[in-house]
Amino acid sequence: MTSLPSIILLFFVSTTMFLWLPTSEIASLVSSFSTKDHVSVHAASTNQVDGTGSCSKLQVLMALLDGVTYGQMGSVRYRMFVSTWNVGGIPPTDDLDLEDWLDTRKSSYDIYVLGFQEIVPLSTRNVLGPEKNQISKKWKSLIGETLNKSLHDRKRIQKCEPLEHHKDGHHRESNAREFRCVVCKQMVGILVSVWVRKDLRNHISNPRVSCIGCGIMGCLRNKGSLSVRFCLHEASFCFVCCHLASGVKEADEMRRNSNVMDILSRTCFSSATSNDLPKKILDHDRIVLFGDLNYRISMPYAETKTLVEQKQWNVLLDKDQLRFELSEGRALEGWNEGVITFSPTYKYLPNSDEYCWHVHGRNGERRRAPAWCDRILWLGEGLKQKRYERCEVKFSDHRPVRSIFTTEVDALQI
Repeated sequence: MTSLPSIILLFFVSTTMFLWLPTSEIASLVSSFSTKDHVSVHAASTNQVDGTGSCSKLQVLMALLDGVTYGQMGSVRYRMFVSTWNVGGIPPTDDLDLEDWLDTRKSSYDIYVLGFQEIVPLSTRNVLGPEKNQISKKWKSLIGETLNKSLHDRKRIQKCEPLEHHKDGHHRESNAREFRCVVCKQMVGILVSVWVRKDLRNHISNPRVSCIGCGIMGCLRNKGSLSVRFCLHEASFCFVCCHLASGVKEADEMRRNSNVMDILSRTCFSSATSNDLPKKILDHDRIVLFGDLNYRISMPYAETKTLVEQKQWNVLLDKDQLRFELSEGRALEGWNEGVITFSPTYKYLPNSDEYCWHVHGRNGERRRAPAWCDRILWLGEGLKQKRYERCEVKFSDHRPVRSIFTTEVDALQI
């Protein structure tokens, strides 16, 4: 039988070794526990105590030793802003106002996931040549300035509010309104930018990106997807920003269906830390697919024009290609989309509220009927859509579309 002094010595040595382990090794150790245990993977990978739920190595050790009495798993609710915007190859100006689009004048969210299409023109040079990131840097700068502007505007008020309680059920420190960029990645014309509250950043782990080209010859990146995944506490999230095949010819919707199947099957995330992390899109707990999906209205041009002029949106939606493909199970079977109550988001005359009914191209004038090209769909338990709407930003031939979600995740309660 082991003597009491030996047990004490063993405990002391084990504790010392644990505290000297690199945080990455601690994360791997803790990730071997199921989510029903009392320590989150992220809790093991952080070195600081900031009063918002982050855990030190010592706290992790105490949670492991004390189990139920120390580290309970609880539910935390967050608000998430997801938006898609085809900007038509137009570079942003220095004074472009993004506050209405990002809803920063009225609200603030915990996570922003922003997807763009055509941040550069989809020319042969841009598709085949080296990637130019000056435009993506400009968009990132404007987004950061807009999200953090509210911090400076409300700073004096926030100093008088030590703790803020929100209707969505969770507390938030009133001075924790600064936002940090977690991911900003470009693939030709597609750009995805993910921002989170500064105090939430330590709870985000394992961010990865995966790019899939579905364009010319089925592989060039003029069309395709840019997917981002990360873990928030114990839940895995995946956001798939798409720009699918265009065209108004009969059966063009089948090309778009094929793009979706390619994206779902070919997207794969690498992981250097754990084999238990999801690698495929559908392996994640919560998934949002959004972008310029390019599905049109299957209706004769003249009839479409009349119904648009009469604002008969419900009649037009009955002929919406994406709705039909979803109902027939030919694309994204089982996915969810909110009720569409807004007018078609494409195609507008620049800086105008007028639809562009004709387009002058190299082969003469082409007809362009309005359509709901820009969409947001989701899959998985734990996501609740609160708003689904378009934004009135007259910058390109598309109107941006945004969705507000709430999501509940399991987290270590210290």
